Amino acid sequence: MPSALLIGEITHARKEWEDLSSILTLKEFPSGTREDFIRNCKDGQYDDVLVIYRSNVSTKFTGPFDAEMLSVLPKSLKYICHNGAGYDNIDIAGCTQNGILVSSTPIVVAAATADVAIFLMIGALRQAYVPLAALRAGKWQGQTTLGRDPRGKVLGILGMGGIGREMAVRAKALGMKIHYHNRSRLSAELEGDATYVSFDELLASSDVLSLNLALNANTRHIIGEKEFQKMKDGVVLVNTARGALIDEKALVAALESGKVMSAGLDVYENEPVVEPGLVSNPRVMLLPHIGTMTYETQRDMELLVLDNLRSAVEKGEMITLVPEQKK
Repeated sequence: MPSALLIGEITHARKEWEDLSSILTLKEFPSGTREDFIRNCKDGQYDDVLVIYRSNVSTKFTGPFDAEMLSVLPKSLKYICHNGAGYDNIDIAGCTQNGILVSSTPIVVAAATADVAIFLMIGALRQAYVPLAALRAGKWQGQTTLGRDPRGKVLGILGMGGIGREMAVRAKALGMKIHYHNRSRLSAELEGDATYVSFDELLASSDVLSLNLALNANTRHIIGEKEFQKMKDGVVLVNTARGALIDEKALVAALESGKVMSAGLDVYENEPVVEPGLVSNPRVMLLPHIGTMTYETQRDMELLVLDNLRSAVEKGEMITLVPEQKK
């Protein structure tokens, strides 16, 4: 019987994982170091592993699945089921070359992440951190300034995938106009009444710009000094995708100059370290990467990983294969 290897923990779907023992030998690496994991691979402990379940915190134990890691993984490995919508810590091209298919967890993360994006957007528009901090310091309103309404503003969505579309639905209810840019235009059904524009048009027309795209070599620092110059004065920036989409030092400078009025951020370029100029700026709303941190979403993510795992073993195919590997 082939084996499945769990890296990290399963919190909400433990029974469903254990039920897989009827078709797989279950192995676990609940915690440890990258060196421990590599040693286990070299010692042959995982030589019969067909599929790996990477929990959404597995990277803190093993580090990224980069070229070094791929070189020591068992030859029997055919599938990696990753818990997370983002998978920039996996060398997809290397996996493809090695005949390993990779799945992620899109779709199920969309609603919760969009909720956090809207929360951050409104917090940034209202510069809510200032009165929140004042109140806890016993100052009632403190240095509260007049905020901005979302109504009538243009929300620019860079990356109109599942999360971007969920954000558009919520923003429309707030009276916003939706502009978006993707590599290719959506179908009329998915686009709805949003307006497709070029990247430069998106930068120039947005009152609020939300980043909802994947991080890869082409999108790293897609927003930097040059892009800020093309934006409206007083723009609001929201990022719930990946921190390295933004050149954070350029963002600090844009905030200090007033080009960016405020920002709402859930992700950072060098997590868990946050750029000091963002932490010290009271006009920035900060959250510690909690976009999917709800009970319902975490359980749904775990179940989708297990569905991918079972499908891989029983049918030889993944349900939510990463786009780079789709034919």
